[in-house]
Amino acid sequence: MINETWCDHNNIQELKSFCSPDIEFLTIKCRPHYLPREFSSIIITDVYIPPQADTSTALKEIHRTLCKLETTYPEAAFIVAGDFNKANLRTRLPKFYQHIQCATRAGKILDHCYSNFRDAYKAILRPPFGKSDHDSILLLPAYKQKLKQETPVLRSVQRWSDQSDSMLQDCFEHVDWDMFRIASDNNIDVYADSVSEFISKCIGDVVPIANIKTFPNQKPWIDGSIRAKLKARTTAFNQGKATGNMFEYKQCSYSLRKAIKQAKRQYRDKVESQFNGSDTRGMWQGLQSITDYKKKASPVADHDVLLPDKLNNFFARFEDNTVPPTRPATKTCGLTFTAANVRKTFKCVNPRKAAGPDGIPGRVLRACADQLAGVFTDIFNQSLSQSAVPTCFKRATIVPVPKKAKVTELNDYRPVALTSVIMKCFERLVKDHITSILPDTLDPLQFAYRPNRSTDDAIAITLHTALTHLDKRNTYVRMLFIDYSSAFNTIVPSKLVIKLETLGLDPALCNWVLDFLTGRSQVVRVGNNISTPLILNTGAPQGCVLSPLLYSLFTHDCVAKHASNSIIKFADDTTVVGLITNNDETAYREEVRALGVWCQENNLSLNVSKTKEMIVDFRKQEREHPPIHIEGTVVEKVESFKFLGVHITDKLNWSTHTDSVVKKAQQRLFNLRRLKKFG
Repeated sequence: MINETWCDHNNIQELKSFCSPDIEFLTIKCRPHYLPREFSSIIITDVYIPPQADTSTALKEIHRTLCKLETTYPEAAFIVAGDFNKANLRTRLPKFYQHIQCATRAGKILDHCYSNFRDAYKAILRPPFGKSDHDSILLLPAYKQKLKQETPVLRSVQRWSDQSDSMLQDCFEHVDWDMFRIASDNNIDVYADSVSEFISKCIGDVVPIANIKTFPNQKPWIDGSIRAKLKARTTAFNQGKATGNMFEYKQCSYSLRKAIKQAKRQYRDKVESQFNGSDTRGMWQGLQSITDYKKKASPVADHDVLLPDKLNNFFARFEDNTVPPTRPATKTCGLTFTAANVRKTFKCVNPRKAAGPDGIPGRVLRACADQLAGVFTDIFNQSLSQSAVPTCFKRATIVPVPKKAKVTELNDYRPVALTSVIMKCFERLVKDHITSILPDTLDPLQFAYRPNRSTDDAIAITLHTALTHLDKRNTYVRMLFIDYSSAFNTIVPSKLVIKLETLGLDPALCNWVLDFLTGRSQVVRVGNNISTPLILNTGAPQGCVLSPLLYSLFTHDCVAKHASNSIIKFADDTTVVGLITNNDETAYREEVRALGVWCQENNLSLNVSKTKEMIVDFRKQEREHPPIHIEGTVVEKVESFKFLGVHITDKLNWSTHTDSVVKKAQQRLFNLRRLKKFG
């Protein structure tokens, strides 16, 4: 029964009905009087699956029907509700969300309501109707249309053009850069700061600024002409309701539908031409706009003016407020770069990367590489000779991004650091030098940031080590998957440089690394609010080019002490593999204790609650395995674990991983259906 005040009976259409011993369902399409713009219609399916039914057959039938309907109506809102008994629709359609979380009969959730959009309804339990043995459910709409989910965003953007690039090249070509070096009087901070400010001023003088207002439900194929037709239709509707003559409204509606269809067709042709023209970036952006794939995170509301300071203090919680150590003066660093090195690095910069606190975008460095390479070569070499990094290069602006839809605590924000693009180029040059002089004796089981190594190698070595051992009699394997709390942020720079010296790095370059990691200024920006700056002397800043390499070198001495154990590392993902024979776990337990001691000595914090252990034991006689304790806390045992993107189980089979891949593939099929019907 459909309420006429919600939807006129003329706008209701039966799409499918089906009846078998395993499932009964009826599907209708509705076009209510009011519908959020992002939905073309609502497709409702009423389902009954008997208790004795073959749930696999039942779900297969409804899955087939819903997939066809999604292909036909890719922009519709789907609601599937009814008595499912033991069946679970999400096993077949993972992009559908279940909204009933309360028991409806005998303490079990037998009645389900699914939709293809999150947080659609709030379920409230009500008494049964008549003699029904199922409780009734009141579903209160909780969905907010996209236009109201977020406020429109007003952004100021630079309007770049080839003419802008040409004007900046001409400007920088005629600058006497030596005057900045002479005026700085050998002060690297003044030198770098004055050059950066001058470049930033030139950019501001040459590149125009435009203010753009974007709406959360805005599509790239919607232009001013379509918005004008939309307003005309609304005006005609209001006038028609007042006069009773809806002829003009019907004409405006037809004109609007025709314009939208034509705009979509043109946008589709544009995306196809980008594919044919090898513009893969533009093509992927178009496909993502059409399918809503990987939606952008909602911006953080800036109503709380204290939030930036709270977040800044939280992100800097590992700072110990100690004065950075002073190292003895050394000979001048022998490392220097040529203008050709710097020019090549500038020309490889991604021009679309966001600018750092200095306001100099990557596009300028790439377009004006020939003009700017000379002055920055001098700045880089002077920085190395003095073992000092310019202060303006060490500043960072943190933009918090929510990790989840509903933020409840500060830890629900992910810090995204914006640092100087110039400094990133400088770091890349230093990184290449450090990588080229590293000894061959480095830990072979560190698979990150090493040439010709990847996560595939780490996974293969782990499984090969375990399976080879399990071929022997009376053996089993214990795998401990270590989780660190903000591993990069807890590095102690003074301990790092000592390890770098033992690896053979120039002491002067070690002093440069120490200066790079200390005295770093950090602010948090939320909307138009900016926090008070904090000075950090601990950690390797995430988002910097050097940080991953420095972390891997910091942990290079974290190796197994017993031949029966292996410590396999990929960046901060660490796994202890213990090969147990004849139930003797002495070496494995000593290894875990030694790892805990190493972490304490190196200021790394083990997150025991997220550390998991998996035991692989193929012996016929099952045995109870005593748990592992870390810092007095029992480590949770699991039957499967997602290791470097691959689900491995204690049976060492691929069923869990295969199910995960199939589930992801089913999610992608929805995007393909939307592409098929678009335009």
